[in-house]
Amino acid sequence: MTIRQFNDAPLAHYSYAVISHGKMVLVDPSRNPQAYYELAEKEKATIVAVFETHPHADFVSSHLQIHKETGATIFVSELVGASYPHETFDEGDSFEFGDVVIKGIHTPGHSPDGITFHAIDNNTKEEALFTGDTLFIGDVGRPDLREKAGNMTAKRRELAEAMFDTLQTKFNELSDDVLVYPAHGAGSLCGKNMSDAPSSTLGNERQGNWAFQIKEKEEFVEEILKDQPFIPSYFGFNVDINKEGAENYASSIATIRVQIGVNKLPSDSLIIDTRPQDDFKNGHLEGSINIMARNENDKIETWLGAIVQPEEKFYLVVESISVKDEILSRIAKIGYENQLKAIVTLGTQADLVNTEKLDVEAFKSNLSDYTIVDIRNESEHTNDPKFDSALNHPLNDLRESLSTISKEKPLVVHCAGGYRSAAGASILASYINEQPVYDLSEAIKEF
Repeated sequence: MTIRQFNDAPLAHYSYAVISHGKMVLVDPSRNPQAYYELAEKEKATIVAVFETHPHADFVSSHLQIHKETGATIFVSELVGASYPHETFDEGDSFEFGDVVIKGIHTPGHSPDGITFHAIDNNTKEEALFTGDTLFIGDVGRPDLREKAGNMTAKRRELAEAMFDTLQTKFNELSDDVLVYPAHGAGSLCGKNMSDAPSSTLGNERQGNWAFQIKEKEEFVEEILKDQPFIPSYFGFNVDINKEGAENYASSIATIRVQIGVNKLPSDSLIIDTRPQDDFKNGHLEGSINIMARNENDKIETWLGAIVQPEEKFYLVVESISVKDEILSRIAKIGYENQLKAIVTLGTQADLVNTEKLDVEAFKSNLSDYTIVDIRNESEHTNDPKFDSALNHPLNDLRESLSTISKEKPLVVHCAGGYRSAAGASILASYINEQPVYDLSEAIKEF
């Protein structure tokens, strides 16, 4: 049994290929299946199955496309209610290919329909668990998404209790040597305290993962529910896409319009500018929101899907046409490509506005002369306050809450390091004309 892990770093998403005797199965594949096809070709393997641990909220899966293009069978829990062609796969079911048998373990907690796939090599006796969003390295999946994700009705407390039962009962018969391969690592919003290790063993998790240590249900429920990160707007949208099956990746982006050297866009447009913040501040189309996509460390997928609502149409400004395909592929990972009116580059005669730079020393000396807006998450604001007078308006809700912010003084926006404040300041500046809006940016590190 050969296991290949694929890492989609911006979403901290792990997907897998398992190969045995010229046959390959995939687990939780990402939107673009090209990498899996290339591996199959290299290994001279046939893709025979796709296993979905649950309907994912944070990315769009390519399971349906892979089925159509390879004939592979999609296996998913009956509880999902999937409408694409599939075979149900639940606890007690098994699938064999080569020397490997895969068995299903029902592991609710992150979602009511979560299935962990237990792979056993009958020749080498190696065992592995593909745990999806149930068991992470150092953590477990959050149980609060299904209240806002798709047409699900499970409540967070019910799922928190189910997660406790899963950890206490579902893995007891397995040895400490069993490998653990999760669907996410550190940086994903599907958990709150994940390790950046890509894999582990069940023994290591039993010893080091907090979720195995708590033996009282009420204590476990209280711990897992507290301080969970925010839920981006796109999560429910992606659950629904994944239950239906996404359209072909290549065709979904093939007809998106490109406009080169744009000088002006319609005044009522939602414009997302992905350029570096310095370029944005030196000149941008009026009303633009700066969600940077400089590299894979800039989580444009997460913040685009948090700030822009599903189905909401927008223009996308890129720094250079050379980065168009990369940024477009990242937007397609969350299913937002159909909302794009066009991808544009700015023209030399574009009607641009600048962002006024904050005099940081004057700000330090006269904090009371400014309205300070902290756009970090509520827990960040509470646990690590930077300014006594700061108003907390988390970035993911800022477009809805900004009307409540006082306009009597100049506004200064801050986050923890500068990335989110670039977006937050641009949102406020696009709606507030009465006062200047400043981005504290990386100068927050001086406070």
